[in-house]
Amino acid sequence: MADTLEFNEIYQEVKGSMNDGRLRLSRQGVIFKNSKTGKVDNIQASELAEGVWRRVALGHGLKLLTKNGHVYKYDGFRESEFDKLSDFFKAHYRLELAERDLCVKGWNWGTVRFGGQLLSFDIGEQPVFEIPLSNVSQCTTGKNEGDASFHQNDDAEVSLMEVRFYVPPTQEDGVDPVEAFAQNVLSKADVIQATGDAICIFRELQCLTPRGRYDIRIYPTFLHLHGKTFDYKIPYTTVLRLFLLPHKDQRQMFFVISLDPPIKQGQTRYHFLILLFSKDEDISLTLNMNEEEVEKRFEGRLTKNMSGSLYEMVSRVMKALVNRKITVPGNFQGHSGAQCITCSYKASSGLLYPLERGFIYVHKPPVHIRFDEISFVNFARGTTTTRSFDFEIETKQGTQYTFSSIEREEYELFDFVNAKKLNIKNRGLKEGMKQSYDEYADSDEDQHDAYLERMKEEGKIREENANDSSDGSGEETDESFNPGEEDDDVAEEFDSNASASSSSGDGDSDRDEKKPAKKAKIVKERKPRKKQVESKKGKDPNAPKRPMSAYMLWLNANREKIKSDHPGISITDLSKKAGELWKAMSKEKKEEWDRKAEDARRDYEKAMKEYSVGGKSESSKAERSKKKKKKQEKQTKGKAEKKGAASKSLSSTKSPSKSMSESFKSKEFVSSDESSSGESKKEDSEEEGGPSPPPSSEDSASGSD
Repeated sequence: MADTLEFNEIYQEVKGSMNDGRLRLSRQGVIFKNSKTGKVDNIQASELAEGVWRRVALGHGLKLLTKNGHVYKYDGFRESEFDKLSDFFKAHYRLELAERDLCVKGWNWGTVRFGGQLLSFDIGEQPVFEIPLSNVSQCTTGKNEGDASFHQNDDAEVSLMEVRFYVPPTQEDGVDPVEAFAQNVLSKADVIQATGDAICIFRELQCLTPRGRYDIRIYPTFLHLHGKTFDYKIPYTTVLRLFLLPHKDQRQMFFVISLDPPIKQGQTRYHFLILLFSKDEDISLTLNMNEEEVEKRFEGRLTKNMSGSLYEMVSRVMKALVNRKITVPGNFQGHSGAQCITCSYKASSGLLYPLERGFIYVHKPPVHIRFDEISFVNFARGTTTTRSFDFEIETKQGTQYTFSSIEREEYELFDFVNAKKLNIKNRGLKEGMKQSYDEYADSDEDQHDAYLERMKEEGKIREENANDSSDGSGEETDESFNPGEEDDDVAEEFDSNASASSSSGDGDSDRDEKKPAKKAKIVKERKPRKKQVESKKGKDPNAPKRPMSAYMLWLNANREKIKSDHPGISITDLSKKAGELWKAMSKEKKEEWDRKAEDARRDYEKAMKEYSVGGKSESSKAERSKKKKKKQEKQTKGKAEKKGAASKSLSSTKSPSKSMSESFKSKEFVSSDESSSGESKKEDSEEEGGPSPPPSSEDSASGSD
């Protein structure tokens, strides 16, 4: 006889939903792996108490009862497989596989029997239906009635809400049969009640999904999230996996808890609980238990008093209570040195982490894809630019995931996928690409390795230096561009052309008179831009330069040594090598450069104080005098050109006195920039047309008109 039996397309009943998967029976026990979630149920052979074979809706089913009262139901077997299973149970588990059919009489009265975590409603010796008490959420009592309510399952097409039992009165004194019935149900029901004190409490933790800040109270059997608006109670039995992921900035950590079934808020379902921690946050934790209880319950995994990073404490406590390993990123390392890739999924930017047995994307929406459910992957060209590519994943169920806008330099992902022997669509399906890991293994088998790594500063420093240089070049071009001069040149050229064509008649001269008014309007609109350009010129070449960081000081001092040790090294490789050397340097040596950086910062602050008192005022005075000189040159140039244009127009017109009076404007309608040109026109008209009254009499005459 074979040592193992395997069955495909077997369904496990969970709260009214039939979850498909694979079942394997071996000498060690029974293993069922859910195809959808990857959850693995492992029943040890020593724990099996009874096996029952019976006819069900999907053919034939197998019910297994354990010594601690748990019930497991598997459907989808064929009738011919009974003999094979019966012999296997006798040989390896030393159990008789009993045949027991359900009663189909249709009667609604009978006897209720409680056995372990199972409520069985029997007619005679045959069961009519069975209720796992772990599915019961509450039990209430009335007069001769007991009402059992159930947890809901989103995956079930039809959910059972409640079952009401009529309990007839008995002649026994002092015993209420309804209360006895309710106590039997509640003793095994999955009712979450916050009784007693919490083991420990974490205050004001930042949560990304569901968003907000929550106090997390740790109880022996469940997790309580207490926020300002919502509360969530999460039983540890619903936790599938734990992930500890470093952020790309090397300053923060994600702690991800995968849940099945998910927590609910209205119509929203949260399959992942994501906490965000800063690496700098430390905490001293004292468990609300005595040392003997801690040692007995956690067997050395936790101690009564602990201290360390906040994310380490939370992950350590959760690992001990949930009794699951924590998954961390594997050997993958991206172009920037991080263990994740920046990409976009469904128009939201996030981080994709290649793990040892799958991919996880955080954070909106969170996605976890196991390698064993991937049909193939595809590397596609970016739709908008050639500097990026898309990474597509299709599962065996036909679901497609597209992670877009991945930088071209992150093509190490191809080598990672190739090493994991995943099918790549671009290359076609090849022989020998079957995964080498156990198909019945859980996807969180990675060893927990505390991830501690310092931040890399080279990228940010290089970007700041590049931005500084680009800002400086932009300011030089701004200084050579003066929109005021160009506006005046355009207006004067326009006036001279207009006056040359004014010999056609009075109608043309009227249009010529209107055009300078437009010029005044344009100048007024352009003035704010002039201020904006002047405000851009904020960087003074005489200002003190910003101090360099400790890393940059060390790099400038050791750049030549690195080049001599590695002849022909490129700039990019030199930066990588310098980052590795800096990271490997001892703390004492780094403190020396930190002191130098601190001294440079103090010198910079001192120089800035001196500059803000004296140097800045001198530079602003020189700038103002320069602007004043430019303005004077502009006015003299404008007067000379407009004088020639005015004399030409006066000689060609028939009535010089009329044009003289029309060209004159009241002071309240003339802008400050136009006043000088208006006075020059008036003087020219007086020379050409003979004597005229003084300006005061003209003002009074124009006012009377």
